[in-house]
Amino acid sequence: MLPGPLESLNETSPPATASIGALLDRLDALLASQKLLLTKNDELLSTNVAMLAEIARLNARIAELEGKTGAPPKTPHNSSVPPSCGQKSNVPEATAAKGKRKGRPGVARELADNPDVTRDIRADSCACGTALSDADSIGSHDYDNIDLPIIKPIVTRIRLHTCICPGCAKRVVAEAPSDMKPGSPFGPGIVSLAVYLHAQQMISYARLVEVFHGAFGLQISEGAIANMLARCEAPFAAEADAIAARVRASAAIASDETSARVKGKTWWQWTFVTAFAVYHLIVPSRGRKVVVEFLAGQRPKAWTSDRLAAQGRHAEAHQYCLQHLIRDAQYAADAGEAIFGAKFKRFLQIACAAGRRRPDMSNAQMACHARRLAGVLDRLLALVPSNIEGRKLRDAIDLEARDKLLVFMVRLDVEPTNNASEQALRMSVIFRKETNGFRSNWGAKVYADVCSIVATGKRAGMTALAAIKAALARPVSA
Repeated sequence: MLPGPLESLNETSPPATASIGALLDRLDALLASQKLLLTKNDELLSTNVAMLAEIARLNARIAELEGKTGAPPKTPHNSSVPPSCGQKSNVPEATAAKGKRKGRPGVARELADNPDVTRDIRADSCACGTALSDADSIGSHDYDNIDLPIIKPIVTRIRLHTCICPGCAKRVVAEAPSDMKPGSPFGPGIVSLAVYLHAQQMISYARLVEVFHGAFGLQISEGAIANMLARCEAPFAAEADAIAARVRASAAIASDETSARVKGKTWWQWTFVTAFAVYHLIVPSRGRKVVVEFLAGQRPKAWTSDRLAAQGRHAEAHQYCLQHLIRDAQYAADAGEAIFGAKFKRFLQIACAAGRRRPDMSNAQMACHARRLAGVLDRLLALVPSNIEGRKLRDAIDLEARDKLLVFMVRLDVEPTNNASEQALRMSVIFRKETNGFRSNWGAKVYADVCSIVATGKRAGMTALAAIKAALARPVSA
C-alpha cells in the first residue's frame, strides 16, 4: 500500500513541517484572493443592478418621447397657451367673385344732448335774388362739430402774507389753503392724469415727459413723475384695503394669477373678483399661502378658478373654469382620442349654454337641467378612453373634479367660466410686456392698488380716470 499524504508527513520531520507552513501560506493567499474576488463580484453585481435600473429608466424615457412624437402641438385652442403664442394664419386674398355686401341703412353719430355752443346759420337770399327773412324758415339741418380747446395748465400763485400783530407785535403768517398745500407744485388733476397714462395706457416716464410737454405745454421731469406716484402710495393703499375687505366679505369669489417682473425677478399678480369689487395683489409667491393670507380667516360660500392646486379648498364649493376644460378636451381629441374627448367637450359646451340661460330659467328648470347634466357626466366618466391623453383627462375629472363642474347650476352668483378673472388680468399682461416690469417693490404695490381701484370703479360705472381722481380725493387717516 502506497503511503498517503498524512503518512508521508508523519515519516518526515523538519522538512515536512516546512512544507505544511508553505501550504498554509499558500492557502491563506488563496483565501485572500478569493475574498478579493468576492468583493469585486459584489461591486460588479451592484454596478449591474444600477445599470439595469438606468437602462429601464432610459427605456421608459424613450417610450415617453416616442409617444410624444405624434402628439399634437399645444395651441391656444387646446391648452392654456396664451393667444399671443399662437400661430396666426394669413388672411386669404380677396377674389373678384366675392359677392357684394348686403346694403343696410346708414348710421350716423348721435347729436350731443347739451351742446356748449349753438350757431344758427341762415341764408340771406335765394339764388333768384329774393331776400330771405326769419319768417321764411321752415326747418334746419343740424350737425355737430366737435373739437378740443387749447389745453394748457392753470398756474395759481399762492401768496401767504405775513403781518405784524398791532397788539402783541408778533409775526403772523397766513395759513395755506387746504386744497393747495405747499410742496409739490402739481395738483391732483396732473397727478391723476400721470397715474392714468402710466398705469392704464402703459406710457413710460420718458414718453410721459413728451406727452405733458407736447399736449399740455407743461415741463415736467421723470423724477417728478416718479415722486407723484410715490405720494399716491398712501391714498391708493387705503382705497385698496377697503376694496379687499369688500371682496373678503363676498359669498362668491373668482381668482386667477399671472406672472409679473419686480426688480428683475418673477413675481405673481393675483386677482380676486366679485360682482362688485376686484382686488389685485403682486407678491413673490404663487402658492396656496397667498390666498390663505388674503382671506384672513374668511371662508366664502363658493370659489371659481382654474385647476391650479393653490386655488383649491378655500370655500365650501369650488367651480372649475369650464373653458379651460373645453381646451383640455380639445387637446385629447386632437391627440386622436375618439371615445371620451369630443363627447366631454360637447357636454361642457352644453353646460356653458345652460349657464347663459339661467336668468330666463325658474328654480325648477335649473334643478332639472342640473340633474340631467349630472347624469350625462356620470355616463361620460364610465367610458374607457382610447388613448393616454383621454385617460389622463377622464381620470383627473373623475378623481378631483366630479363635484366642481356644475356648481353654477346651483348658485346664481357663480359663473361657469373664469373669464372675469382673466379679463381683469389682461391689461396687466400687456403692461408687463410693454414696460418689462417694476424697478421697486413700492411701484408694484402702487400698480396693483391702481388696478384694484380702476376695476372696482368700472363695476360702479366710473371711467378709469374718474376712479383714480376719486381715490386721490378721499382723505387718508393718519
